[in-house]
Parts: sequence; C-alpha cells; structure tokens
Amino acid sequence: MNSFLILVLVYSIIGTVIAIYSRSARSQEEYFIAGRNVSGVISALTYAATTYSAFMMVGLVGLTYLSGVGSAGFELMYLIGTLFLLSYYSPKIWKIGKEHGIISPAEFLKLRYGEITARLAALISLIALIPYTSAQLIGVALILEKAGIDFVIGIVISAVLVALWAYIGGLRSVAWTDAIQGFIMIISAVLAVLFVTSMTDFSQVYKLNGLLTVPNEFWSYKKFLALVTPWFFFALTNPQVFQRLFIPKSERDLKKMVVYFGTFGLIYTVLVTLLGLELRLLTEIGRFPTVLDRDKVTPTLLAMMPTWISFLVALSILAAAITTANSIILTLSSMVSRDIVKEKGILAGRLSVLILTIAVAVFASKRISYIVELSVLSSTILLCQLPLIIGYFHWNRGGRLTGVSTLIIGFVTILVLKCLKIAPFGIPASVFTLIVVFLVYILTSIIE
Repeated sequence: MNSFLILVLVYSIIGTVIAIYSRSARSQEEYFIAGRNVSGVISALTYAATTYSAFMMVGLVGLTYLSGVGSAGFELMYLIGTLFLLSYYSPKIWKIGKEHGIISPAEFLKLRYGEITARLAALISLIALIPYTSAQLIGVALILEKAGIDFVIGIVISAVLVALWAYIGGLRSVAWTDAIQGFIMIISAVLAVLFVTSMTDFSQVYKLNGLLTVPNEFWSYKKFLALVTPWFFFALTNPQVFQRLFIPKSERDLKKMVVYFGTFGLIYTVLVTLLGLELRLLTEIGRFPTVLDRDKVTPTLLAMMPTWISFLVALSILAAAITTANSIILTLSSMVSRDIVKEKGILAGRLSVLILTIAVAVFASKRISYIVELSVLSSTILLCQLPLIIGYFHWNRGGRLTGVSTLIIGFVTILVLKCLKIAPFGIPASVFTLIVVFLVYILTSIIE
C-alpha cells in the first residue's frame, strides 16, 4: 500500500497548487464566498462535494450493508427535501444575501432577530458541527488505516489538508478543489459498483430476506422518522450549505446549481446504496467477509479490489471527506469573524480555521460513534434554527426575544434528550425538538 501513500502525497500537492492558484483573500466577501461570482457548474459541484462526504462511501455503504433498502429511503428523503427547499427558498435567500451584503449564515438571522440571536446561532453552529466534521476525518483515517497508517496519524493528515486548503485561499480555492474532487467521487463510485456487480449472483437475492423491506430489524418507522427529520431540512439548517446559496453570480447560475446538484445527488445516492446492498448479498453467498463494524465495510472492500480501483475509491473517500470538512471549517470561521469577533479583515477568520480544525481532530481521535449517527446528531442540534429561517418568509412577527428563546430552548431540549437518551411520549428526540422549537417560536412571537 506504499503506492497509495505516494498517490495521497501527489493528490495533496496538486490540491495545494490548485488552492494557491485560485486563492482570493482581498476581502471577507472574497475569502468566505468567492466574491459572489461562482458559475452554476462550479456552484453545483462545490454544493455536492460539501454535502456528500465520507458519510456516503463509508457511512451509508456500511449502513445499507447492515440495514438494507431503508438506508436508500433515508438518503433519498434528504435529496427530496433539499431539492424542495432549494427550489422555493434559494432564490429568495440569494437575493436577500446580495441586497444586504450577507456573508455569514448567522447574518441572515440578524436581519429579523437581532445581533444577539446571530451570535447565539454562530455559537450553536460551532458546537453542533464538530461531530459532523469529525465524521469526515474518521472516514479518512479508517481508509488510511488499511494503508498501514495509525488511526490517529490518519486524523492528523486529514486535518492538515482541511486547514491548509481553507487557510490558503478561502472559498474560491475550496470551490475549485471541490469541483475536481466531485468528479473523482462520481467516477470512483461507478467503478466500485461495476466491480462488485461482476462478483454478484443476483439469482441469490432472496437471501437478503428482510433487508429489502421496511420496517425490518434495524428500521422501525419511528427510527426512520427520527433520522429523516433533521436530514430533510439539512439545506436550511446547516450553515455550510446555506452559505453556498450566496456564491452563484446570478439567479440563472443559482438555478443551474440546483438542477446539476440534484442530478449528481440522485446518481451518487443510487450508486452508493446499491453498493451496500450488493456487498451484503456477497456476504450472504460467501464471497465477502462478514463485517460487524459497519464503518469498516468499505475499507474491507478496498482490500479485495484491483489495486488501481482500490486507490481511486480510497482517494474519492479522502476527497469527499476533505471537501466537506474544509467547507464546514471555512463557514464556521466566517461566523467567528463576522458574528462573534466582528472584525473587518480576515485574520480572526484564518486563525479560527486552525483552531477549529484542531478541536475537530481531537474529537475525531476519540471515535465516539458511527459516522452516520455523528452526522445526523449535528443536523438534529441545528433544528433549533429552522423556525427562524422559515418564519422569516412566512410569519411577520417576532424579534430578538423570539430568536433568542427559540435557539436556547431548542438547543437545551436536544442536549437533554440526547444526554439522558429519552424520547418523551415515545416521540423521537429530533421530532420532539422540532415540535418544541416551532411552539416556542410561535408563542414567543405572539407575545413579543
């Protein structure tokens, strides 16, 4: 596997050269959102690469291997929700961002709910996105482990790349590296599926038993709802993708972004979930080992592939993880710079890139949970922002008190439910939190 390490080194050098060549750090608008001047194609690819992370080729392949077609439904609900929300809200958000010079996602909330709400939203995002970002580093480290690199060293390597590319040139560098890596992701997924399909005997598909139906041993209707709820609203609640709505240079490019992203997302989701199902079938017919740790299904597959396909798939996972992680880190640094520190330059933003990456790396090194669960946890915490965003367009009441109350009560609610591992009245924590934050938002806005 020494050849793979050489490939990673070459990949790192090329990515760094691209980051340096495309850097833009003359102002906050240039550094954080590429001067609002990104084409529709590049916008779509950076949105896709930011969204589809190590969660897919490591987390979702493993989840599908374990639990069957319910995983496909889970991820397709994300895609349906995202396209629905982007189709309606993205033109409005893009226009407001341009008119008001918004750079940080929290600044959008400031327009209606005030500065304190924006700062709270920034702080909550900083906390909430540490699990999701750490999931990316874990995905890379699990792959590098197969190359003989210690797990913690793998975390350090991925963290260095995340910080370096974001620090060098900001969003324009990240967007261009995202675009190139997006192509690597889709091509490698196709090759992986073709390879596994060549080994599969579909006449034995009946051996999958309950994995082709929902509910099954893993997917109850309640669990499906619990995981889908935060995923469905991902496009509005997660600041790293919300900020992507500011970058297209025109409404026409914004529409192209939505269409091209939807196409990419559908193809990638089908490929990844098909791969997981095929690998489970191979296990059932004795052609693939039984893997108990679902996050190690893909790393196990890599060891069975022809070297060149294995290298490309491994590189695609590295690419997917890095693109998501540095996008999140860059967005969080913009919130530190714009909403917390209130600087006019980019020094604090750049320093926060380094500090946040170190924090994420430390968290990732503990490997507290599976990649899917870490990813969904972040989106569940961020649900407290949803009423404020939707209310901005559909409810003309509410100000500072409404914003602050909704964020604090929603944040505390989900933390208590998750820490105590309880489901009030049998309602999943994510759904219960969603109900609570909308009730608080409506009631407080009426009183205020």
